[in-house]
Amino acid sequence: MFRRARYTLSLPGGRGLALGDRTLVMGIVNVTPDSFADGGAYLEPGRAADAALALEQSGADIIDIGGESTRPGAAELPATEEASRVIPVLRRLAPRLRVPVSVDTYKAEVARQALDHGAAIVNDVSGLSYDPDLAQVVAAAGAPVVLMHMRGRSRDMYRRAA
Repeated sequence: MFRRARYTLSLPGGRGLALGDRTLVMGIVNVTPDSFADGGAYLEPGRAADAALALEQSGADIIDIGGESTRPGAAELPATEEASRVIPVLRRLAPRLRVPVSVDTYKAEVARQALDHGAAIVNDVSGLSYDPDLAQVVAAAGAPVVLMHMRGRSRDMYRRAA
């Protein structure tokens, strides 16, 4: 009989996330006007927070909030604009969610603000390669980081596909 190893991932604020017992489900809420997944349905912070709460109620183990689209051809945003989309949602969610929140960003400044407003995990599509300060931000917060990979930036990823 196969036994899964159980591990509790430490999160900021003394919380933990049990890994290994079962596959965890991450609910995604994109607060972008050009999301390939939802077409900009959650730009308004209250609507985004309601969607996140509904995902939790439906069984999501983690809620991921993203403020910059990574769809092919998407433009990069300044950190101030990305934060202006994500932080109002986190302010509404942090006191209400029971599950951890991750912020989908590769920018150190957005991650720092999100962690200050209740995010517990950083989900970085660049694998810590786009912003040299991001690793220090997550380490200082004691936050786990999900390291993703993408071939090139959104604006030119098709040119790199082969």
